Amino acid sequence: MIRVYPLIFVLLWSSAFITTKPIVDNSDPFSALAFRFFIVAIGFYFFSLYLKNSIKINKTNLIESVLSGVLFHGFYLGGVFFSISIGMPASIAALIVTLQPILTNILSGPILKEKITFRQWVGAFLGFFGAILVLGLDVGSSIPTLGFIATIIALIAITSSTIWQKKISNNQPLSVSNFYQAIGGCLFHCLAIVIFVEPYINFSKTFFIAMSHQIFLVSFGAFTILMLLIKKNSASKTVSIFFLIPAVSAFMAWLFLDEVLNKVDLLGFFITSIGVYIATRNK
Repeated sequence: MIRVYPLIFVLLWSSAFITTKPIVDNSDPFSALAFRFFIVAIGFYFFSLYLKNSIKINKTNLIESVLSGVLFHGFYLGGVFFSISIGMPASIAALIVTLQPILTNILSGPILKEKITFRQWVGAFLGFFGAILVLGLDVGSSIPTLGFIATIIALIAITSSTIWQKKISNNQPLSVSNFYQAIGGCLFHCLAIVIFVEPYINFSKTFFIAMSHQIFLVSFGAFTILMLLIKKNSASKTVSIFFLIPAVSAFMAWLFLDEVLNKVDLLGFFITSIGVYIATRNK
């Protein structure tokens, strides 16, 4: 069953970029995320009780989990949601943040003592090259500069959080870890609301459907699968599947959001997909 987890993860994680657009059209990004992770925290709390996993943890594990949530759910998702809210195309946002395997390959060696193979480096290079083809010279024109900066912050955050989660992944059950990570994300966005925005949410039918998708399929589904993959595999190998997300997100954006794809974009997405295959295939 675990062999199909990466495929399920890619489909669910990619779809999150698409449902982000209707969410930020009906709310500010930080209020939406605070609401989302408040619900997610409650869900994982009751799930932990159902599994009879104690939510009482020591101070060190508490800080580690909350910090992981601030990175994953705070800086990463906050950057993505904010960038899309100011006009960043969903497919390009997906592309930028999923350059993560490049940074992870660079950092996981010295930090996690993982051996990065030549094949993984070749795959990462192809993924990076394909991403550059798609980005082109659009930053500052069709791609808002502030949105680009926000997604770079999101990229750094998800890379840091992946490596951090790998270091602490064996400390506690996933349901308990996810509970405290959701609390960390919720608190982060509550603070962002106080500092940056006038909070509002339009609880329309569109918002409700999109938010339900992100809560149940992404936060409960895809994020839990990601934590499991990080726990079972090396960090560098796990994040290589992220290079598939831009192509899937771009197709979904074309299908549901009418975003335009040109031939160079398609070539770039194709090259990144080859890079993933090379980096993740078995010997």
